[in-house]
Amino acid sequence: MTAAALASALVARGLHSDELPAKRSLFELVLARFEALDRAGGPPGSDSSARMNVWWVPGRLEVFGTHTDYAGGHTLVCAVPRGFAVVSRRRRDDVARVVDAYREQDVSLIPEQEIDRTQSSHQGWRRYVAVVVRRLARNFPGAKLGADIVLASDLPRASGMSSSSALMVAVATALVEAGSLRTRMEWQRNIQGAEDEAGYYACIENGLSFGSLDGDGGVGTHGGSEDHAAILTATAAHVSAFTFVPMRALDVVQVPPEWRFVVTPSGIAAQKTGVAREAYNALADGTRALLELWNERSAQSVHSLRAALRMETAVTLDWDRVERLQTWITQAKFAASEEIALAHRLLHFVREDFRTIESVDAFRQSDQRRVGKLADDSQSDAEVFLGNQVRETIALAASARKLGAFAARSFGAGFGGSVWALVDAHRAGEFARQWSPQAFVAMPGPPLIELTDYRGASE
Repeated sequence: MTAAALASALVARGLHSDELPAKRSLFELVLARFEALDRAGGPPGSDSSARMNVWWVPGRLEVFGTHTDYAGGHTLVCAVPRGFAVVSRRRRDDVARVVDAYREQDVSLIPEQEIDRTQSSHQGWRRYVAVVVRRLARNFPGAKLGADIVLASDLPRASGMSSSSALMVAVATALVEAGSLRTRMEWQRNIQGAEDEAGYYACIENGLSFGSLDGDGGVGTHGGSEDHAAILTATAAHVSAFTFVPMRALDVVQVPPEWRFVVTPSGIAAQKTGVAREAYNALADGTRALLELWNERSAQSVHSLRAALRMETAVTLDWDRVERLQTWITQAKFAASEEIALAHRLLHFVREDFRTIESVDAFRQSDQRRVGKLADDSQSDAEVFLGNQVRETIALAASARKLGAFAARSFGAGFGGSVWALVDAHRAGEFARQWSPQAFVAMPGPPLIELTDYRGASE
């Protein structure tokens, strides 16, 4: 199958046709790099006779639900029309070799040697690959994880669109196929479908255990699984609502055909290392501290902040519980700065979770005014209560509204990242050009898709 045929197959599965040229170029790059391995005879251990697999792995756009998923809250997400083109093939040996065709870089790992490592010596994108290899080798002892994997992405890097999560999902998907892990007893006991698979891949990243599949250090961030839910289960041209801890799909709503998302990176990288990682983790740790406070002082022990507050819908929120937790924050005699941070964290969680629930109905009713108000309030609360905004994201959200977007807000972990705007479809291209040099129209695309067997498909 040619790159053009792969790109067309992706459009047939729901990617907007405007993306066809870019995806053709992306698949051309990946296929050319893979075929160069064959022409050179391949690295030792390669098996040119083995079946070749091709995948599309998208990034994620968070519509509403900033920093709510790991606390059990609601999110509204979709897949962006940018992501990873992936080609892989099982090897004769146990080497997991990953080539980034765009960067012209590669990494080779022996899974058995990764099992006992507490952390990887690799840096940058290679570190994410090593975390995946290590976790799969630990959870599926003896599995043959040797594979040649070539990938390339048109996602803006460190932009809040889940480029690192998409990379890890891409590598994990290829290695699960290479090692036939879906036939293993450990897989079948813990993973029953796409939602479970998304949850497991999230746990590879954050280091938590998933069922009987033991955790490790992950990549060092304390995030949730909204990224992975969107990447694996999104619906093209729709937004999807989830709740978490455990992950549960709630609703899928079509984006009104007359609306378009336009997305731009802020230009400030949303890093997951150093000081930025510490700031990100502090927000996650705040909800965990609130949960611990609840479980210490309440007769009822629960697994998430949402469960503690009985937040299934705005109607079922138990405000008495919110007030009780607010009182306990004061009584616990935290340092003044920590008390304020926890009070803000609680208030943000409650308000953002409400907004996310309401936004589902606003999209269903094609209510531009209500979506705009929800987005404005969400942006304001992120600035005031989370404190995770930078001047660039604040300015881009404000300028989008001034240019005529009926809704706009930043998204992702914060401390950089991207901003989305919603505009009338007929002026989306013009708006993107006026708003930012990096802006692009982002009609929600399909989730992770195995396109076909490269060698066996017809043209």
